[in-house]
Order: sequence, then C-alpha cells, then structure tokens
Amino acid sequence: MIQRNVKISNKLGLHARPAAEFVEKANTFKSRISVEKDGKKVNAKSIIEILTLGAKYGCSIKITAEGEDEAEAVEALAKLLS
Repeated sequence: MIQRNVKISNKLGLHARPAAEFVEKANTFKSRISVEKDGKKVNAKSIIEILTLGAKYGCSIKITAEGEDEAEAVEALAKLLS
C-alpha cells in the first residue's frame, strides 16, 4: 500500500472537469485507489464520490493505492493534481 498527501493546485479545485480527468486516469490502473479528505474516504474511480469530497484549491487530500501497480497509480494521480 502506498499513500501520498497532495495539495490541490487547480484554482477551481477538484470540480467537474478535473475530477473527471482524475477518475479517468484512476480507472487505467488495476489497483484499488481511494482519496481521503477531512476523514472522509472515497473510491477514486467514482466521479460522484470524488465530487462529494468538495476538494477546493489549496486543500490537502491523501491518495492511497493498493495493488500491483500502486506506485505508478499514486505517482500519476499526484502529478495530475499538481
């Protein structure tokens, strides 16, 4: 299992379009991936769940992946948000 804290750098936060790109990228990996913000943990492969986090500009989220491509998944998703 690999985890990484990432700060949201998009001025509009993780709203519809960036969330859709994030979920699309997450779905390219075989690992189970989750995102956590303020104690709420959601499936990174679900657009609805990602949007419920309300991740705004400047806030920090934790990306966790577990599986055969976990390192690549966390790296790619963190890069997408930076």
